[in-house]
Parts: sequence; structure tokens; C-alpha cells
Amino acid sequence: MAITTMALGAEVTGPDRAAYEQSLTLRERTMYLTDRVADAPAWANDGKSFHYRRTARDGFEFVTFDVGNRQHRPAFDHDRLAKGLGAATGTTLRADRLPFEAFTTGPDGSIRVRIDEASYSCSLTSYTCARAPASLRRPNMYGVLRDLSVPADNTPHRSPDGRFEAVTANENIVVRSLADGSIVFRTQDGSPGNFYDPESIVWSPDSAKIAVYRVKPGFAREVYRVQAAPPDGGRPKLITQLYPTVGDRLDKDHPVVIDIAARKIVEPTDVLFPNAYQLSPLAWRADSSALSFTYNQRGHAVYRLVEVDAASGNARDVVTEKSDTIVYAPRMQHHDVGGLGREIIWMSERDGWNHLYMADGRNGRLRQLTRGDWVVRSIVHVDEARRQIIFAANGREKGIDPYFQHYYVVNFDGSGLRALTTSDAFHDVRLSPDKTMYVDLYSRTDMPPVMELRRVADGALVTEVERGDISRLLAAGWKAPERFVAKARDGKTDIHGVIIRPKDFDPGKRYPVIENIYGAGFDQFVPKRFWPFGLHAGGDEVVGMQAHADLGFIVVQIDGMGTLHRSKAFHDITFKNVGEAGTPDRILWHKAAAAKYSWYDTSRVGIYGGSLGGQNALGALLFFPEFYKAAVAYNGCHDNRLDKPSWNELWLGWPESDAYDRSSNVVNAHKLQGDLLLVSGELDMNVDPAVSMQVADALIRAGKDFEQMIVPNGGHGAGRSTEPLHYLQRRQFDFFVRKLRGETTPAWNRAAD
Repeated sequence: MAITTMALGAEVTGPDRAAYEQSLTLRERTMYLTDRVADAPAWANDGKSFHYRRTARDGFEFVTFDVGNRQHRPAFDHDRLAKGLGAATGTTLRADRLPFEAFTTGPDGSIRVRIDEASYSCSLTSYTCARAPASLRRPNMYGVLRDLSVPADNTPHRSPDGRFEAVTANENIVVRSLADGSIVFRTQDGSPGNFYDPESIVWSPDSAKIAVYRVKPGFAREVYRVQAAPPDGGRPKLITQLYPTVGDRLDKDHPVVIDIAARKIVEPTDVLFPNAYQLSPLAWRADSSALSFTYNQRGHAVYRLVEVDAASGNARDVVTEKSDTIVYAPRMQHHDVGGLGREIIWMSERDGWNHLYMADGRNGRLRQLTRGDWVVRSIVHVDEARRQIIFAANGREKGIDPYFQHYYVVNFDGSGLRALTTSDAFHDVRLSPDKTMYVDLYSRTDMPPVMELRRVADGALVTEVERGDISRLLAAGWKAPERFVAKARDGKTDIHGVIIRPKDFDPGKRYPVIENIYGAGFDQFVPKRFWPFGLHAGGDEVVGMQAHADLGFIVVQIDGMGTLHRSKAFHDITFKNVGEAGTPDRILWHKAAAAKYSWYDTSRVGIYGGSLGGQNALGALLFFPEFYKAAVAYNGCHDNRLDKPSWNELWLGWPESDAYDRSSNVVNAHKLQGDLLLVSGELDMNVDPAVSMQVADALIRAGKDFEQMIVPNGGHGAGRSTEPLHYLQRRQFDFFVRKLRGETTPAWNRAAD
């Protein structure tokens, strides 16, 4: 591949077809060049073994590790399973490339696997496989709007003592005696506009009461897509989808207690949960005296644990989190110690960092268990007998990447904090069923995974289970991404990212830069673990970045302010500020890299992303045109009012404010200065492709030049993870070669020489 500099007035040829072919086939050519690179394991129910997938020459294999004799064995007969699954799916499968990454074991010894959107059950005796029945549960769009065109799962709920069962009939609860089938109790107030949800029924432990949600349906908004080129030919097809958007009326769930013996309904007032975005599933206290649920207020600024007395219906505020910005509900875990509501392990960012607290369930007082400038990520296990908590966290270990996940143990009184993981890497721990042992799988982008079996009591090593071998990959010329750190806009906070160089990198040249962007607040996105294609989220992203780089670019990915797993102040940058996407921090990171490396050309920076990343990519051209010169935006949200209420109302707030206009690529389309390739799949069922058309309309009305591709039959992954993947990747490569390198691309419509 010849990479040259643009000569004034001359047409310069860019990468040839062979170079493109090398980049487009990078994944296929290199994904099988590692050995014994393991995925996270799953324990057997008896705790005597665990199984996992690992790479092997030219494919993958599933193995079981026996804890007693410390020996590996095949998890099943791969050849027979390939034939059985092939017969069930109507395809021919390779035994060393089975199309799933994990499996679960049933009580009869069969295994269940998921392929695409379907589940299959396979006998490990006969090796016959059959498609598992689909879930009977009613679809709930983004957890806030039930699809009432689909019947709810009305499977009878049996009481713990086995005497009764509860179902719904004509929108009401019906309780029957299992002894003679007689109706013990029936509600009379259910209706289509205020119905009892059978999927929410929960019996009290003493079998005397039922807790259930009564539901007032929200607004059944529908959006439409036209399948213009059906695969079977013929006329276009109209596809209708139930799709709530920002500001829509959502389902209103209201908890109800049905006292079977007293034949009465106990219904609390909603003074403590008046304007719910979402209520959690109902949970009974162990003594059947009360039930509890969490309330996430619309607008996401209040999050509350509510307890309802089962006899009186009195609702009580147990613990409440409030914020001037957001309370990030997805990681607000809690644990009711003993199930009686007296001690509750609670997570909170009230001191500026996400930490563990012990709440007194009677008066709501909190006692902090962990503290410091680091983040608790999740509660992994609560050992009530030993009064200890096992949790995952990041940022506590100084001198290493603050995003590396580690595992710890702490006592209920906050004493005795100790680490279960110590290596300078990202750790993924799986506890044995009896919680006495754990498997620790750890890696870095520059270090293949190591799997160890250890004891919980003291963290001592029992045995090393796996150590990945990447010698063949290294021999093929692979180089790990460089981890690079620069200061944020405040001059203090470290911003982390990676730099990927082309395979024939020459430090004497200057390279244009392409940034891969996803600036959402629900996670961080720069890869932290080893990247073995498909073994974990982000693996293929790294391959895609390397494929771009090999055509003569520096490719980077950066976690700017507003992403997750740092302080609350760091996270809050995204609030009512989605259009920014942490870009001021990322630009400073780029400039720091250019100050260190002469080959890093910040006068030619492009950016690409999909979904929110697509919104971010176009937003970079609209809001920061002095820095970004070209963007490819896939399936972008672009105007958050037209998207689902979940994360849009979370980050931009509700009720609606001018923050929506400030972040809208539709409203701000007239500001376009750089070069844009706008891509959308016509059947995107995640983000309505109409919003990309609205961007195009606004650009046309503003007289702006841009390129646009509508992908027939393309979904939300069009251009990123689904077919026609190579075609769209090639178009993206072409776009950046032309716009950032100033070079011509192959004449693809002509036959190759």
C-alpha cells in the first residue's frame, strides 16, 4: 500500500484494492491466531466444575474444568452437537466454530444455547436439538409501555403452601383453591383501562396475601417503517412498531395488596410515588408484614425505596436519593439483610462517588461502609452469616488504569476491607455456588487473559486454569493499542483513551486521525480487556479501528467527561448536555497526543459512530467544526425527542427544556461545515430512521452538501455489525481516504485489473 502526500493540483491515488481487501478481511484472517484465550466461565450447580469457551487452532472449543482433580475435559462432543444444532437450524455448522459463546445446563443434563434471536435445547445423550418455546411474557417496550396487542403470561401463580393459585380473568384477579377448584376470591374493579397485571403477581411467604400491580395503560404511540426492497421481492411492506418517545404518557403501575382471608383489597396512596418513570418488581418482607419496591421518578432526579404495610396500606419512605441533576437508577442496587427491612445495604453517590452504605430500615439513617475517590460498580454477593459484602469496584488501586475492575470484601460495619484481585488488569470474577471459591479471569488490551481459581476466605491461589497464548498473533504482526492519558478541561482529571497505528507505521510521516465515538453516560467505551473477536463486547470495535488504521490513519477512542465509572461530577457533565459528548476533553486529549507525537496530525481529524455515537459524530461537525473535518454517522438519534424515553429523559431531563434543542442535530443542521456521510438502516427498530431523514431535510433546506446512504432491510447494526457489513465498511474507508487523505479511491464499479 502506497501512502503519499497530496500534491498541489495533482490527483493522488490512495490505497489500492489489495489494501482494502486486507483491511476488510482483517477479522477473518486474524481471529483464530490465538490459543487458550478464555471467555468468562459458568459454574455447575453442584460447584464441582465450571465450563467456558476458549480459542483453539482455527476455531473455538468448550471445556469443563473439574475442581477436584484440576483437569480439563471437553464440555460435550463438539462434532455431534454441530450436527444436532445444524439439523435444528437447517444449516451446516463447523464443530470448531459453533455459533454461540456460552450455554446453560438444565437439571436433566441438557444444555440451552442462543443463536441469533432463538434459543435451542440440546440433549447431551442423543444430541438432538429443538428450538425452545418463546417466552410467554408480554413485550414491555423499554420497560415503560406494555404491548397490549399481545396477551400477558397468565400462567397460574401457586401460593407457597400449595393451597391456592392466582390468575387473571377479564382484567381481574381470581384466586382458586387447588383442592377443589373453587373460587376463593375475585376482584371486581379491573378494567381494560385499569387492569391487574398477571405477570406482576407475587404471593406473600405466608400464603395469606397477594401483591400485584394494577395498571393504567400509557399512550400507545406507533411508528412506521417501510421495507422498500423485501428479500422475497414484490411490493414494499409497511411495518408498525409500538414505540414510546420522550414525553409520552407511560404505563402507570400502582401496587395493590389482596388479603385472601379477609377478602379485601388494600391500596396505598401514591404520595410517595406520584410520578413514576418506573417501579421495580414487588418484593415481600420475609415475615409477610409488608412489601417493598423502588420508585424512579420521571426526570430521574428522585429514587426511593418504599415500604407498604400489608395490613393498613400505609406507605413509608425507607431511603431516598435526590439530585439536582440525575440519580443513576441502573446501578442503584440494594440488599435487604434478612429480608425484614431492618438493615438494607444501599448504594449512593451522595458524597460524590458511588459507595456502599448500611441503611437502618426503621429510620432511614445511613452509615457509610466504603469511601474514597473511587467507584463501587456492583454488589456481587452478600454473606449474611459472616456479615460481609463482596463487591466490584474501580479506581481504588493507585498507579493503574482507574477503569480496571477489581473485587473486594468488606464487613457490614465498614471494617476489614480487602482485595480479592490484585493483578494490574481488568478482572471478571465468578463465585462458586457455595461462595467459597471464585474464578478470576483478568486481562488488558496488551495482555491475553489469565484464568485462576482462588479461595474467597483469603484470596489464595488454588491453581492457574488458563493462560492465553498469542504467539501466532504476534508473529502475524499484531501490536496492542497504546494506552494514552491526558488532562481534561479542568486541568486535573485524567482522560483515558487508546491510540492504534497502521501496521506499516512510519514515525517520519504525518497521519490524519480518525476517532471512534460513543459518548453515552451509561458506560465507558475505551477497551480495557484483551480483544479476541467476539469473546467480549468491544472486541470487534478494536478490529474495526485497526482495519481503518491500516489504510493510513491513526485511529483513537477516548472516554471524555460524561461517561460512567468515575466521580458523580465527571458523570454529570452529560446532564442536559448530550450534544457535547465530552468533546472539550477529547479535543484536549488529541492535542496532547499531537504535542507528544509529530506524526499525529490534528489538522485532519475525522470521527465516526453509531446510534448515540452517530449523533455524537454529526454533533462533532456541528458544534466543534474548528477541530473535526469529516464524520460518518450511523443510525444516529440526532433529535432525542423522537427517541425512546429511557436514556433520553435521563440525560436531557423531563419536562422538556431547551436542552433538547441545544443537543439536536436537526435543529442545528444549518451549522454544518465539514464533510458528512449520513447512514441509516430503513428497518432500524431501535432508533427511528425518520430522524436521519429529518436531518437530511434540514441540511437540504440549509443548502448544505452531504452524502447519504439508506440501507435497504438494514437494522440498527447496519454498517457496524450486520450485513452488508463489508460494503458499508468499504464506503466508510473510501470516505475518509477522500476527505482526510485527499486521495482517490479505487473505481469499484470497474472490473479489477
